[in-house]
Amino acid sequence: MSVITNNKLKCTIALAALQQVEDPEIGLNIVDLGLVYRLDFDEPGMKIICTMTLTTQFCPMGESITNAVKQNLQVSFPDYEPLIQLTFDPPWDHTLISEAGQEFLNQL
Repeated sequence: MSVITNNKLKCTIALAALQQVEDPEIGLNIVDLGLVYRLDFDEPGMKIICTMTLTTQFCPMGESITNAVKQNLQVSFPDYEPLIQLTFDPPWDHTLISEAGQEFLNQL
């Protein structure tokens, strides 16, 4: 799945930072899991809007994951305020997992 963005260069940097955020129950990063849908950069407002999902609406690690997303974006973009928008439309399913993520999970 490709992430929608309004700034490809900054999105590449942000995705590299978000690859450090793992779903602790699965052990795979949220980028390869396909949880990040969109990254928009509001230059005048100095905000990063990350539209993402969780594997389920009732994910017990949801708060931990979203906090880690905020922290990692803040480190990479210290002048920006990260905002997380959770969505469950479309709902996450295994088809969103990247090829690298599928290889990782098949080795478990």
